[in-house]
Amino acid sequence: MITIIPAIMPRNFEDLKQKIASVIGATDTVQIDFCDGTFSKMITWPFRDGDTASLKTILDEDEGMPYWQEMNFEFDLIVADAMEYFDKYIHMGPTRIVFHISKNTNTQKFAEFLEGIDPYVKENTKMGIAIEINDSVADFAHIFPHVDFVQCMGIEHIGFQGQEFDERVINQIQAVLDAVPDMEISVDGGVSLDTAPYLIEAGATRLVAGSAIFNSLDPVGTIREMEELGN
Repeated sequence: MITIIPAIMPRNFEDLKQKIASVIGATDTVQIDFCDGTFSKMITWPFRDGDTASLKTILDEDEGMPYWQEMNFEFDLIVADAMEYFDKYIHMGPTRIVFHISKNTNTQKFAEFLEGIDPYVKENTKMGIAIEINDSVADFAHIFPHVDFVQCMGIEHIGFQGQEFDERVINQIQAVLDAVPDMEISVDGGVSLDTAPYLIEAGATRLVAGSAIFNSLDPVGTIREMEELGN
């Protein structure tokens, strides 16, 4: 069984709400990409245009995440301050978090950070790391014991939707499974009705799709069609 997760790169808070609303009933989880312009040139809510007022209402608990009663949230933290502001991200109520590790990150320190996360938080929020297409999976082996899943990137330039699928992700999936055979693997980037069968065959159990879903005329129907590929 494959799980399809719609990926949202929100231009602003209203865009986030509209996209979530368009897939209610087809999924119980969406991935929200937080981009601060560090890992890529893309900047999304709440960093874009200084749109912090809506974020403040959530952190102050004056308002919840859009449709929080119907939807779970996976945060894809394509940001430089994920560890520093981890408590704020957690306060927004994600059920899963994806960390992106820059080339300058001390991976041992990052592993220690994961190990030190409060047990209550770990019990309620799954932690994962993203492996980019040019990364060596072996470089992340010492982090695998501290995460619940791995997200393999199916594109070369992260932070932008609609890019061409990079077939090298198949080798990344296989390398992760060689290291940890029972690791849960997501793939984000380049996921479509055409590429999904190859990813499922390679061992991915969760497919994160953005443009393939939200650029379609029928987002709900596209999600269900993708799910059928895994049956």
